[in-house]
Amino acid sequence: MKHISYIIAALAVVCCVSACQEKKNNPTVAPNAELTEAKPVADTTVYGKVIDGGQSVLQLQTDTGDTIEYVLETPEGESVSVLGGYNVGDRLAIIATKFNGENLVTKAINLLSLQGHWTSLDKNFTIEEDGTVKSDVKAESNPWTSWKILNGKLLLNKQAFDIDQLGSDSLALEDSTGIYVFKRQK
Repeated sequence: MKHISYIIAALAVVCCVSACQEKKNNPTVAPNAELTEAKPVADTTVYGKVIDGGQSVLQLQTDTGDTIEYVLETPEGESVSVLGGYNVGDRLAIIATKFNGENLVTKAINLLSLQGHWTSLDKNFTIEEDGTVKSDVKAESNPWTSWKILNGKLLLNKQAFDIDQLGSDSLALEDSTGIYVFKRQK
């Protein structure tokens, strides 16, 4: 009988210690405390229109009115292509880095090429110039309604995608769950 009393006492001590540790690891929030959201990520993307360019260099007139020359090359000397190609007058989103006094493009996206009507087996949507996305699938449970470029990624609502490919008739997006391929509809 004495042994059972010792076992019950030991279990009570273990439960108390466990409960105390749980309280230490899980702080409580005061009823009137304000919850703060995570700070928004700063966008390092430069937006503007192409005013001149060739295979290795382009000039962009930014939305702030500056004219910046960008080299379409990595610091290692590899060429960088503009996703969606480009012509003078096209609107681009550029991520660049400074190297030896030059602005080297790490990613460039033709926003004009990105806009349009895209379809796949389960998606049918239009990316509009004004930042909206219109879904043509009425039964879709969570349609995309907005888009923007943030640090070289395409945000559809709050879902971030890498643009793997952007051509005249195809778009390939990648996130942590897979690669999604879309075809342009005219």
